Amino acid sequence: METKKKYVMVIDTQKCFDCKACTIACKMENNVADNSQEYRNWVETGEICGTFPNLTQKFIPGQCNHCTNAPCEKVCPTSATYRNEDGLIMIDAEKCIVCKYCMVACPYDARFVSTTRHVVDKCDFCYDRIKIGELPACVQTCPPKTRTFGDLNDPNSEVSKLLKNREYKVLKPETGAEPNVFYL
Repeated sequence: METKKKYVMVIDTQKCFDCKACTIACKMENNVADNSQEYRNWVETGEICGTFPNLTQKFIPGQCNHCTNAPCEKVCPTSATYRNEDGLIMIDAEKCIVCKYCMVACPYDARFVSTTRHVVDKCDFCYDRIKIGELPACVQTCPPKTRTFGDLNDPNSEVSKLLKNREYKVLKPETGAEPNVFYL
């Protein structure tokens, strides 16, 4: 019997140096407006570590976490936000009425109103790409390979190996959303 896929993203924040290649690749791949308000993924500036003159700064890539217990899916009055056959949280543009309930419910601020699509939009792990065996644009483009994408149910996948052998965390575990983006 074939096991269902469980797509996840593993992000190694130690590797990110804020080049924004992921953000630019995402905008280009997904026709996201080139403005400062619309992002399917982004990089936040984190804490400064060390003492002068040996300082480093941490950068934290972010995006939709495709939660197992997705609050955004629960509040959508039209079922425009739904879980697809591969377990990813998607948006049906035909059903979205831009009520923004999902934006309020998302604990990761991962949604925005798209000026190009006229719906509430978010990361979909580049689903059109993964359906044909390609990596999400952010993963493929990242110079230091900060992001790793794959099927957690495949014990031989890189994401399974990373999570088995490395200490990791999720953002905002207290929400009960059970995010599928893991941080090393």
